[in-house]
Amino acid sequence: MTMTKRNIRDIIKEKTLVLDGAMGTMIQQYDLEESDFRRNWFEDAKKPLKGNNDLLSLTRPEIIKEIHASYFEAGADICETNTFSGTTIAQADYDLEEAVYDINFHSAKLAKEVADEFTQKEPNKPRYVAGAIGPTNRTCSISPDVNNPAFRAITFDELVEAYSLQVKALIEGGVDILLVETIFDTLNAKAALYAIDVIQEELNTDLPIMVSGTITDASGRTLTGQTTEAFLISISHLPVLSVGLNCALGARELRQYLKIMDEKAPFYVSAHPNAGLPNEFGEYDETPEIMGEQIEEFLKEGLVNIIGGCCGTTPEHIKVIADLAEKHKVRKLNQSI
Repeated sequence: MTMTKRNIRDIIKEKTLVLDGAMGTMIQQYDLEESDFRRNWFEDAKKPLKGNNDLLSLTRPEIIKEIHASYFEAGADICETNTFSGTTIAQADYDLEEAVYDINFHSAKLAKEVADEFTQKEPNKPRYVAGAIGPTNRTCSISPDVNNPAFRAITFDELVEAYSLQVKALIEGGVDILLVETIFDTLNAKAALYAIDVIQEELNTDLPIMVSGTITDASGRTLTGQTTEAFLISISHLPVLSVGLNCALGARELRQYLKIMDEKAPFYVSAHPNAGLPNEFGEYDETPEIMGEQIEEFLKEGLVNIIGGCCGTTPEHIKVIADLAEKHKVRKLNQSI
């Protein structure tokens, strides 16, 4: 049963909301095999499927529900659906374009079931589901062919079509929020945001939208070369709930760019950094306590309204972050803009 709960647009005025942590990091702990990614759904798939984590919402739904529950138990207010690669563009690598609606619909449904269970147990702390919309594995702004700078592997219209299917399935599955995240190419993000606008009108919905870019290196730019401020300006014409940054960097490295968001954004600000920078083995070493010390600086300075974790973070990280979020004043919207 879907719970009636307060609109997140009202709650964010009163408290710093906590987003969940990494889905992939948690899935790795289950030590899954190829058969886990095929069970009951994709037995006849021609390509290897191991590592295509979005499929687990269909083939091992109990694992995904358990991960959502562990983050809610840790204090998260919002969990993300297991749909980071839930587009026909990303699933084309596995010849599974036909599965995209099911992946998104069932991922949303699973997360919603867990959120409703926790909301029922703790009505004073309602839980929300953000439909995770990843950047795809194509870029609309850069040529993948160094010998042909004009070439593009994807068009804007193709992205809009792919995102439209994902967004429709997420909304019909019951998400509360739409989260366009890990944006390395703002043109891709604009395609996603356009698709959201069209589908929301078609379905007569008005879900809040979160937008989160990713700064890829110490220059403070996205992969396509935009500065933080330029990224912000390029999406500021939209009535989004929040704009923020996630992935690529740890909390320490992200802080200076969040300060720009805080000063310039007419929206609420979000952040879900990695647990530090990856080591030589691609692993993340920052403990919940170390990451918590850095996150507390964000909270003390009033830089964020929504805080969580990306790569390498676990429920233990989110618990520390949630405890800290309760101790500090809420960031107010920037009225000077």
